[in-house]
Amino acid sequence: MAYYDKLENVKAEITKCMKCGNCQAVCPIYKEVLGESGVARGKIQLAKDLLEGRLEFTEKLQEIFGLCLTCKACAANCPCGVQPDKIILATRAALVRKKGLPTLKRQIFGVLSKPRRFRLGMDMASKLQSFGLKKVSGKDLARPRFPIGLDQRRVVRPLAKKSLLSQLPEVSKARQSRARVAFFTGCMLNYIYTDAGQAVVEVLNANGVDVVVPKEQHCCGIPVFVHGDIETAKAIARYNLDIFTKEDFDAIITHCGTCIGAWAHHYPELLADDPKYAAVAKDLARKAFDVSQYLVDEIGLREPAGKLDYRVTYHDPCHMVRGVGVSRQPRQVINSIPGVTLVEMKKPDRCCGSAGSFSLTHYNLSSQIRDKKIADALSTNPDMVLTSCGACRMQLEDGLYQAQSDVAVKHVVEILAEAYAAERSVSSGRKIG
Repeated sequence: MAYYDKLENVKAEITKCMKCGNCQAVCPIYKEVLGESGVARGKIQLAKDLLEGRLEFTEKLQEIFGLCLTCKACAANCPCGVQPDKIILATRAALVRKKGLPTLKRQIFGVLSKPRRFRLGMDMASKLQSFGLKKVSGKDLARPRFPIGLDQRRVVRPLAKKSLLSQLPEVSKARQSRARVAFFTGCMLNYIYTDAGQAVVEVLNANGVDVVVPKEQHCCGIPVFVHGDIETAKAIARYNLDIFTKEDFDAIITHCGTCIGAWAHHYPELLADDPKYAAVAKDLARKAFDVSQYLVDEIGLREPAGKLDYRVTYHDPCHMVRGVGVSRQPRQVINSIPGVTLVEMKKPDRCCGSAGSFSLTHYNLSSQIRDKKIADALSTNPDMVLTSCGACRMQLEDGLYQAQSDVAVKHVVEILAEAYAAERSVSSGRKIG
């Protein structure tokens, strides 16, 4: 039985906490609220009190346990090896079982649990978004016309006119194929950053990899999982496993730490007791890779000949660096591009404050955390900020706009695709000459 199926399942993890307070030094939330309930140590004590019957399951506790970015900084720095994120997620799930989901979340997750309805809803939202969003002059960004679940100070990237899945062919073949992968697009690339999704396919093709795109794939399910809706998360996991097992491939490629974490860790955990899906989830977990991880570690990155002229800095997404241990590989991709200079910012793995919907529900707190990241990034005087996560990208774009900076934010594979395009341009020019 997984740790989030019963609060008792994290009892051993709770008892490992020695209340040393090391988590205070690394917790982004604690640095802003300076309260014990904002840090892992305080939440672990509350979970212990719940488990031992000294506290009731209340809405106030739901609010407290919602104050966590699941950035895993506390787990990475705990001398006792405690995994507070697991305790917090298990407690959130227990609270949902006792109190249920808030009405709005229940309605949103109800739509998310039905893939066809979700796709239809996103298509409708793309067509009607101009009624709720107004374009920011000179930017590929927009801001709310009125409160629609977004703080009116915030800028966001609008939904794409056409989803990535509707743009891509079912199979994109490389000229000289040496591997075949399935591309899990995730929601951010599918509905917002479609150019980055196109770049993933382009760089894989340029490295001799055929790309299969299962058209019926769905959200990874982690947004509902982290909010404690375990049954919906399990249903989404089963759905995606069904879709991807229909295809023939060597690996599953994702573009962000949340999506790769879903395939590599959470699906096997969610379905560990499922007689039909447990083995399938484990098998596909071994085949799941972030795109830069796959290029660098699995097939050997073909370094581009095309030269670019960029000074860049890189932000490590939390779920990528601490969730799946991918940090070296994006930097190797960046450093492989002639003419690109990577300048490391201070604490590149510090959380940007996004955490998916956290930046929607706690915009002020999220912005305070984000602004520290933006200051670190701008201190490197970059032409561009690179990252490997769509949610982080949107958070960084908002932060740079609020800081009145014109520095662009892109996914790592986008400049790699640009370098391959520059390479082709040079080769074409040589042939013409």
